[in-house]
Amino acid sequence: MTATLLEHRRKTPDQSPLDELLSAAPATAGGPDAIVVDGLAKRYPDGTEAVRGISFSVGTGEVYGILGPNGAGKSTTIGILGTLVLATAGRATVAGFDVATGARDVRRHVGFAMQEIGIDGVATGIEFLVLQGRLHGLSRRDATRRAHLLLGLVDLEDAANQRTGEYSGGMKRRIDLASALIHLPPILFLDEPTEGLDPRARAAIWETLERLNAELRMTIVLSTHYMEEADRLCGRIGIIDRGLIVAEGSPAELKASIGGQTLSLHYAPDSPAELLSRVRAALLARDDVLAVVATDGHLSVEVDDAAGVAPELLRVLQHEWAAPEALSIKQPTLEDVYLRSTGRGFGEEEELAA
Repeated sequence: MTATLLEHRRKTPDQSPLDELLSAAPATAGGPDAIVVDGLAKRYPDGTEAVRGISFSVGTGEVYGILGPNGAGKSTTIGILGTLVLATAGRATVAGFDVATGARDVRRHVGFAMQEIGIDGVATGIEFLVLQGRLHGLSRRDATRRAHLLLGLVDLEDAANQRTGEYSGGMKRRIDLASALIHLPPILFLDEPTEGLDPRARAAIWETLERLNAELRMTIVLSTHYMEEADRLCGRIGIIDRGLIVAEGSPAELKASIGGQTLSLHYAPDSPAELLSRVRAALLARDDVLAVVATDGHLSVEVDDAAGVAPELLRVLQHEWAAPEALSIKQPTLEDVYLRSTGRGFGEEEELAA
């Protein structure tokens, strides 16, 4: 058994399987901050700057999300913290150990589920997890017991003896999570944990992660480009854009930081750029308009009182022969925060990354 685990206690008659798993859970990782990142950067040999000097910390027992589109630097950041990628500048500690000079110690304290799932499709679910446990130094008996407990945690007990190559995409994600947890690390890194899953499978993964944090008291760091995922799971979020953290806080704090409500003015996809530019200028000239961002053929207009302002704005735009095809009102979202922080929508950033 690795040094990060507490002494495994024998199960008492009134102890549930989950209680037993908790009894073997790790001690909290060194102090109030499980992860500290200071000026971290990564430049690849071709000159690409994937990460450009970011700094943040993650409290012990916290769920921290790194939110951004593909190509923003999320996976590189997760890879550096998990000792899979070497930084070119800056410093980071995980569980109190430097990721560059103490990589072996870091690995004993973390679990890592990568964006690309790597499992043995020939092995059954139980065989795969027992093997992972043995690789982490568990006895066969402890690895088998731990594997059964984790299969229950991720709701795969009925598929324990099924070959993992026959699992659905969602089941593979869950068995991958279980393998990252077999040594009960105090810190769990997840790189795009629900990428490519259907809504039902994604919801199952979310429920599993919420249980991991609540019942196993693990620090979880996840990268994602799903707004709903970050909003639901994360206590705090760092929004990353082109390798830089441009906003950070709880979902509620981030949404409150942009203030007001948003009027969405929808125009035809083939509307000329001159029209949208003229509308934006007319809106920005008004005192009751706080900000205007153009993205994907529509304008997001930030105001204090959307319902009260909307009729007057429509009147002005009709006078300019620039009335929108449709108008909608919405409360601030994380995507609005991203728009305000970067001046671009996720769709535009995905195109740039491609």
